[in-house]
Amino acid sequence: MRSTTTAVAATAAAALVLGACSPTTDEEPEASASAAAVCEPVAGEALVVLADDLLLQNSDNIIPAINAETALDPAVGAALDEVSLVLDTETLIGLNKRTDIDFETSVDVAKDFVASNEISAPFESGGDIVVGAFNFSESITLAEIYGEVLRDAGFTVEVRTVGNRETVMPALISGELDVVPEYAATAAEFLNRAANGADAEAVASGDIDETTVALYALGNDAGVTFGRAAAAQDQNAFATTQAFADQYGVTTLSELAEVCGEGISLGGPAECPERTFCQIGLEETYGLTITQFNTYDVGGPLTKAALTQGEVILGLVFSSDGALG
Repeated sequence: MRSTTTAVAATAAAALVLGACSPTTDEEPEASASAAAVCEPVAGEALVVLADDLLLQNSDNIIPAINAETALDPAVGAALDEVSLVLDTETLIGLNKRTDIDFETSVDVAKDFVASNEISAPFESGGDIVVGAFNFSESITLAEIYGEVLRDAGFTVEVRTVGNRETVMPALISGELDVVPEYAATAAEFLNRAANGADAEAVASGDIDETTVALYALGNDAGVTFGRAAAAQDQNAFATTQAFADQYGVTTLSELAEVCGEGISLGGPAECPERTFCQIGLEETYGLTITQFNTYDVGGPLTKAALTQGEVILGLVFSSDGALG
């Protein structure tokens, strides 16, 4: 789940966590449900996310957040919803690849995206709009995309990189910012805790429809309007190498648990073994047995290198990481 505690915060890499490793054999694993075993990593350059088919992770879909006063102009929401209609996770991965790996600017990527998808505002208005962004490249690119479409709607637009959610959300509520590309589940829980306390019962889930119902209500109380949620998600995900997925015949986490029923190795941040959305969730929701845990970073280069080099089978990544393209 992309948030100020997962997407932006740096994690100190710790020492290797001890775990049992099964002996290597020369036999090829069988890619069938009946071949439950302690699976071995398979090195490979390409990474693939295994589908979270039991919805362990919350639905952090990209969604336009609009200051309530700004939203009174229907041209704003209508323009931003046009972006949501064409933005899916595969597309978001491609956008992130262009900025994070190919080092294109967010401005150039945004202009090309809007032009190539022929995105235009349904109708025009006018006035000044400030689009805010969190201080990481994906958010900046999305903010630039929003800016392009709002200009097409006749607005004069400034795109401003602000910081973390604790800074961005108050600025959006106060009207210092007019629009921000948000993440549905994270925004919902942020507003939920602000309204109901740090120990408030969670309102977000893996179901985007349920999450947005809660989000719209919380936003209405706080002075923020939310538009249409895109199919694109940036949330915690679990990746393996394409070579492993092909060799063992798995595409989902449920299939991984079935085929590798005796255990797998897992890599991620130091707190992973104690987090519901990480090792605990894999064990309790999917019934996976983690026989080895290695400590790396939060979805960063250490985790991805460990996967490609065959150190671990499964690694915690972000679902929109450009390296997955």
